[in-house]
Amino acid sequence: MLAAGGPATPDSRNATAALFEQYWYPLYAYLRRAGHQASDAEDLVQGFLLRLLEKDGLQSADPQRGRFRSFLLVALKHFVINEWERRRAQKRGGEQTAVSLDLRSGEERFRREPQDESTPETVYERQWALTTLDRALERLRAECQAAGKEALFEHLRPYLSSSAEAPRHADTAAATGMTEGAVKVAVHRLRRRCGDLLREEIAGTVSSREELQEEVDYLIAAAGR
Repeated sequence: MLAAGGPATPDSRNATAALFEQYWYPLYAYLRRAGHQASDAEDLVQGFLLRLLEKDGLQSADPQRGRFRSFLLVALKHFVINEWERRRAQKRGGEQTAVSLDLRSGEERFRREPQDESTPETVYERQWALTTLDRALERLRAECQAAGKEALFEHLRPYLSSSAEAPRHADTAAATGMTEGAVKVAVHRLRRRCGDLLREEIAGTVSSREELQEEVDYLIAAAGR
């Protein structure tokens, strides 16, 4: 996050793109649950992210003053209240997007959301958690694929989720040609590596190791809501 909020450099642009990729859908889901129509939610998210770039809005995000996810949601609320009439072509840059984001996929994802009584804020927190977890899992998949172990990753992935009904280790051993003990060791290593990647996803938005662990714990709780 500090890199994203710094002077414009290739590293800062990459950091900004990564943050936007991680947070655009949670922001979209918040707006939809708050009652905005799909097209308006798309426009608002796009205009909000572009405003952050134009006004160097990320420079005001200080990890020592609170969680980045909270800063971003408060900033969006202010944008919606104060900038609604100024979200037109002038602020959208004539269909110019802040970064390459598939905003139109947001509505399809939102329609798959469970129909419950969650508040917009709870939806935002849950989607932040799930998106961050998905990013860590995709990085883990890419590492396994590069090592020629993508098939093994698919067999072991159910063990990475506490909510999934993972198969018995003996069944996975039979399916992979491994011993049951080897499966358990592989699962342990995969979980540990997934945890490392998850912490990397969050590390840039906090200011200390203590806050990092608190945020990881909060993420796990939010993902299960």
